[in-house]
Amino acid sequence: MARYKIILAYDGTLLFGSQRQAVSRTVQSELEKTLSRLGWQEKSVLLAGRTDAGVHASGQVASFELLWNHTAEELVRALNSNLPSEMSVRAAQIVPDDFHPRFDAISRRYCYRLYCQPVRDPLRERYAWRQWPALDGRLLDEAARLMIGTHNFVAFGTPSRPGNSTVRTVVKSVWRSVADEWFFDVQADAFLYHMVRRLVFVQVAVGQGKFPVQVMADMLSGSSSLVPAGLAPASGLTLVEVTYPE
Repeated sequence: MARYKIILAYDGTLLFGSQRQAVSRTVQSELEKTLSRLGWQEKSVLLAGRTDAGVHASGQVASFELLWNHTAEELVRALNSNLPSEMSVRAAQIVPDDFHPRFDAISRRYCYRLYCQPVRDPLRERYAWRQWPALDGRLLDEAARLMIGTHNFVAFGTPSRPGNSTVRTVVKSVWRSVADEWFFDVQADAFLYHMVRRLVFVQVAVGQGKFPVQVMADMLSGSSSLVPAGLAPASGLTLVEVTYPE
């Protein structure tokens, strides 16, 4: 018996989030079902972070204990031959028995994708948020830089449990463009519920000139009375990486 850490990728479009639910297909339930075919008999796998319905991942981390008399590479192949087509295991390794994918993590990195066109593109709508009018990159950059550092993000999300801290430290917050597409890369020690989607929504409003950049600063300081309401769609969001101490 050993504890394994795996890196999961998934298309979240038809999955009802990462956490197990009573009847709906989720990342956790599909992974546990697959592991059971390999002789896994534990109660629950552990995940590094919770993703909403429709959110994707290329670097979700899960861990579990399994009696497996083969190599980690063979475990990857066995899991991938049994997982549904929208999920795959990218890597597997044995880790210490006390490893916890959530509590041992030191940062998470997300990427949000959107594109600017006046007419919808059915081939991109599944993974990106369409916006029009186009965004001003200078305004996006100004808004993104304000997030770097330690702030109270209570205006952008809610904690996993009532009363928990809403202070987070952001170490990366940057927009990059490729043709008509924009990508928002953000990395922090942890994220509040809906925090990334809310950050994107507000920045897009700023980038389209609907609100001044100062609104972002005011929301971070808790002094804003002018707050854009809404969330960016889940479909544009991907959990890219979870990092751990070396």
